[in-house]
Amino acid sequence: MGAVTSNHEKPDAQCQIKPRKPAVIAIPHPDLSQQYARIRAESVALCQPLEVDDYTVQTAPEVSPIKWHLAHASWFFETMVLRPLLAGYREFHPMFAHLFNSYYDTVGSYHPRLERGRLSRPTVTEIYRYRAHVDEHMARLFAHNAILSEGDCFARILLGLHHEQQHQELMLMDIKHIFSYNPLRPVYAELPVITSSTTPALRWIDFKGGVRSMGHSGAGFAYDNEGPRHKTYLQDFHLASRPVSNGEFMAFMQAGAYCQPGLWLSEAWQIIQTQGWQAPLYWERIGDAWWCMTLGGLRLVDVHAPVCHVSYYEAAAYAAWAGARLPTEAEWEVAAVDRPIAGNLRDAGLLQPQGVVSDTGALLQLYGDVWEWTQSAYAPYPGYRAQSGALGEYNGKFMSGQMVLRGGSCVTPADHIRSTYRNFFHPGDRWQFSGFRLARDAQ
Repeated sequence: MGAVTSNHEKPDAQCQIKPRKPAVIAIPHPDLSQQYARIRAESVALCQPLEVDDYTVQTAPEVSPIKWHLAHASWFFETMVLRPLLAGYREFHPMFAHLFNSYYDTVGSYHPRLERGRLSRPTVTEIYRYRAHVDEHMARLFAHNAILSEGDCFARILLGLHHEQQHQELMLMDIKHIFSYNPLRPVYAELPVITSSTTPALRWIDFKGGVRSMGHSGAGFAYDNEGPRHKTYLQDFHLASRPVSNGEFMAFMQAGAYCQPGLWLSEAWQIIQTQGWQAPLYWERIGDAWWCMTLGGLRLVDVHAPVCHVSYYEAAAYAAWAGARLPTEAEWEVAAVDRPIAGNLRDAGLLQPQGVVSDTGALLQLYGDVWEWTQSAYAPYPGYRAQSGALGEYNGKFMSGQMVLRGGSCVTPADHIRSTYRNFFHPGDRWQFSGFRLARDAQ
């Protein structure tokens, strides 16, 4: 690429807000600029424990270098907000649109995902300058209160903020994978050890079926794939009071489940044969004990904590072994819709699934700890229509071959999750903080 140059030191005095037709939307929250500053600062704070050598590593096709995440989030604001709304805006570098586009075909080409870790340039320093450049011009946009009242501008900025929070979670996932690959087992952060947890007896919570509504109701932010709100019919069902624990999953392993083809979907059995799965990702046998890699380094597996880093295939096989099934996403949402969003989310600072400290007798750990696999394929809701243009590529183009997860994890920001949130991954993915709880049909 050669030397990277920018116009960061040359503020463009002629940048102006592009006039746009008014759109119908709720009046934006007055502290949108403060929210922007906070979330952007959180991304930088997550990188403080890293050395510069950590930023460029890519250990698997699904893992991206940390510096790529930092740049891509800025590319999103530059491409989706500044270019269409700030007249006279000058891009930081003409090649960054190619390097840091992820998958948006409608806005141009992009560097192959598998090759992101092959690029030593631009440097980490230059990427932080890129972020500063974007932040400076976003501040100019925020200075024009009139444009923030227009629905399209406000909606784009808010989407960009939630998009950055998604990448904050991905950064922690990827840092863990990168550090686990290193035989030195580096420590990202000194995490507290909770020793007072237990594994409460699993209870079955009854839910009545019938015609129920699901999907986003229109209040507050949601991604387009969370709507439209619609009716669905459910049979009566039982939902487990908590996720499956590490100790319970160990019993599944000790029963030789990874050697029993009758428990597994065909694709899963092929993966077991070719990749040698015998335990969740990051687990390793040392002596007579199971250990696992965490963001706090290598630790003994906590038998009370929810099992984590398992694929949909492993979750479905365990459910079959246990004489149960996974819940549908409609069942999960009906169970969670009136529950407060509280739990072991990223704000708690634990960054690792934890066991239950106090059994309240209700549904436990719906939010936080682990994303919960459902048996629902990621598909559009009735009446869903993707947006036109680049923003229509955000979710709709991935509605094939993936499964839905619900509830957030220990690395999900608390203000980013809600009962209607639909996360989605391929059924064989394991580097996500993913676990599961069981469900049963009512007798």
